[in-house]
Amino acid sequence: MLLHEDYLALRIPADPHEVGPVRHRLREWLRESGVDEDEASDLVLAASEAINNSVEHAYPGPAHGTVEVRAHVDPDGTAEVDVTDHGRWRVPPPALTTRGRGLLLMRESVDEVDVLRRASGTTVRLRRARTSVRPVTRGAPECDVRVHETSSGVVAVVRGDVPAEAGPSLRRTLTTAARGGTVPLTVDLSGLGVERSGVRRALHDVAEALRAAGNRLTVRTL
Repeated sequence: MLLHEDYLALRIPADPHEVGPVRHRLREWLRESGVDEDEASDLVLAASEAINNSVEHAYPGPAHGTVEVRAHVDPDGTAEVDVTDHGRWRVPPPALTTRGRGLLLMRESVDEVDVLRRASGTTVRLRRARTSVRPVTRGAPECDVRVHETSSGVVAVVRGDVPAEAGPSLRRTLTTAARGGTVPLTVDLSGLGVERSGVRRALHDVAEALRAAGNRLTVRTL
C-alpha cells in the first residue's frame, strides 16, 4: 500500500476478503483529501463494484492475480479512482439481477465511468466532481423528471431549468431510468426551461452507456 497526500495506491490479491479493508482505506483517504462525505460514499460504492467484478471474474479457475486501486484528487476537487486487473474482466449480463447491476450502480453513483480494455488487463476509471463547491442557481425552478415505461423502452420527460451544476444529477437520473443502458431510452425535452447548460453533457454520457449495451437514445424536442 502506498499512501500520499496527493494520491493513493493499493495492490491486493484477487480475494473477496480483501475488498472490505480496501473500501475502508479508500474512504479514509478520500475524507483526509477533503472529499465530501456523500461524494466519498458514492466513489467507494462504485469502486467496490469494480473491485468485486475484478475479484470474481478477471482470473478464471484457480488462477491467482492482483487488483490495483489508485486514487487522486484534482485541484478543482474532482476525485478519480482507477481499478485495474491483469486478467479478463467481464461485463455483467444485462439481466436485472443483483450481480448484473454492477455497472448500473457505478453509473448511478459517479459522474463518469470508463472501462478501458487492453491485452494486459482492464481498468475501470471512476470520476466524481466536487458538487459542494459549485455555485447554485437561486430562484430557478428545479428540474423535474417523470419516467414511464412503454412497450419499446422507457420515456423520461424532463421539465424545468437544468443549469450546469444540475447536469450530473440529471445524468444519474436518466441512467437509472435506462437501467444502466440495458433498456432503450427516449428523453422528452419539450418542457425544458430557459437554463439548459447541463443537458448536453448528461445526454452525451447517457447515450454512451446505451451504445455500450447495444441500445440507443432518442431525444424529443419542440
